[in-house]
Amino acid sequence: MGFTTADQICLNCRRSETMIPLVSLRYDRNEAWICSQCLPVLIHHPQRLAGKLSGAESMTPFQGDDD
Repeated sequence: MGFTTADQICLNCRRSETMIPLVSLRYDRNEAWICSQCLPVLIHHPQRLAGKLSGAESMTPFQGDDD
């Protein structure tokens, strides 16, 4: 099933593509959209997306080098 313009909203803040640029992502064979302002949540605090992105509660946050 394809997405319509109405479906293209940030999975976190719920803003649409007419309000902010969105990035398409795929996880667990599903497609979702996230805006550039909410992308750090996905990278560093994915557990905050629990209930918004299936499986987010079990994701491990990115652990970068402290160089």
